[in-house]
Amino acid sequence: MMEALVIGASGGIGRAVVDEMRARGGNVTTLSRSDDGLDVTDPASVALALGALEGPFQAVFVSIGILAPEGSGPEKQLSAIDGAAMARVFAVNTIGVALILSHLPRLLPKKGRSVTGVLSARVGSIGDNRIGGWHSYRASKAALNQIVHGAAIELGRSHREAVIAALHPGTVATQFTEGYDPAHGKSTPEEAARNLLDVMECLTQAQSGGFFDYAGREIPW
Repeated sequence: MMEALVIGASGGIGRAVVDEMRARGGNVTTLSRSDDGLDVTDPASVALALGALEGPFQAVFVSIGILAPEGSGPEKQLSAIDGAAMARVFAVNTIGVALILSHLPRLLPKKGRSVTGVLSARVGSIGDNRIGGWHSYRASKAALNQIVHGAAIELGRSHREAVIAALHPGTVATQFTEGYDPAHGKSTPEEAARNLLDVMECLTQAQSGGFFDYAGREIPW
């Protein structure tokens, strides 16, 4: 049975990924803020929670992120940028996930394939940005993608069959996207989970460190 780990398991996508992994026969360990008190902005909290895990895990899914600090929304123009709010977004979306990934080498098998999916977003693509706005969120995801890419290089030296990738789930109907209704509609968390796990299962070692959408298509940096 595949051993799996989902971090951010209480969110809409994270919870659906847990259910889908279990439906596929995985033995899933979960971590979240609401259930376990995990605070990704606190290095001690991350070290305590991740340090208590033994592994090894053949599959890891990291579903951590905020669009903006509670009570506010993403900036629509440069004049709306607030330093403290931007720092909070980076603390969760970039630094928090980086702290989690720093524990990966110990938690992954040294031999045999493993795959880690890190929830990112297409709006973190610099090359795909044509409308501007959402400065803090976009920048935090772009920085996260760089962390994932660097992690792939390092893991490739010690865990030769490890694969890690940044993944865009599409627009998913969760609390995260309330009030945002794109013309193309939203997928359900269950659909997103199936799509993301299908992509993770198909990723090759040569694709480790890349940025892909829910259909497995590569997204420009």
